[in-house]
Amino acid sequence: MTAFVLAEWRRLISARLWRWGVLAAICSGAFTALLALIGPENFDPPLPGLHTTEGTRVVLGLLGLLAFVPALLGTSAVAAEYRHRTITTTVLYAPRRWTPLVAKIVTFTAAGLAYGAITAAVAAAGLFTAAAAKGVTLGLPAGEVLGLLARIAVTMGVYTLLGVGFGALLRNQVAALVVLGSYFYVVETALMLVPGVNTLYPYLPGGATAALTGFTYLADAVAAQTGGAAGALLPAPLGGAVLVGYAALAALAAVAVSLRRDIT
Repeated sequence: MTAFVLAEWRRLISARLWRWGVLAAICSGAFTALLALIGPENFDPPLPGLHTTEGTRVVLGLLGLLAFVPALLGTSAVAAEYRHRTITTTVLYAPRRWTPLVAKIVTFTAAGLAYGAITAAVAAAGLFTAAAAKGVTLGLPAGEVLGLLARIAVTMGVYTLLGVGFGALLRNQVAALVVLGSYFYVVETALMLVPGVNTLYPYLPGGATAALTGFTYLADAVAAQTGGAAGALLPAPLGGAVLVGYAALAALAAVAVSLRRDIT
């Protein structure tokens, strides 16, 4: 297993994907700095400024919406092997069919956490710099800001694991990316509009992410448009546990399915 994990790291480093991943992480963190410079009070509709607790949480919470990016990278990394048929050679050298996939899960979970750490570091630097440049005191203490960014970084790692499991299950790279993107940006939002069904939102990946990152803006906005009440999110620890549960379920399903079907 150690040899396969090292081989996956070498594969990752030798490909261009990690460069795109680092660039995406930096851009994601810079997105927070840009929002802070613009100021939530200049959004449409206007929101409380950075000097308020709500304003700071909104700017940081919007970063959680970009957790979809590492999920895409994880999906693409695994599905591309099936698309280009390189998975066949990998499995031929494996003593057991599940070994390469578990190695991928371990490798890309670590890569996802690294992605999240880079994103959080850039976001923290950008947020504090923007606040200093505008002469604004953030509505949250520095410790709470860093703690929230740490939770967002962990979320990025979990989403990468989700992407790896999904890519191994669906295999078709283009279809996997389309389905994953459609779910996170269309299906979950649509479900929030359906009376009765919207009560399930806190238990979906998006709702669990919102609970973990403390980002309620999307749920509140949908509730305001529909005239209903925003669904109560889970406590942050429980939201994190639900999100990890989804990732673990995807990983286990991917391993189980890989043992029962042909590679090609």
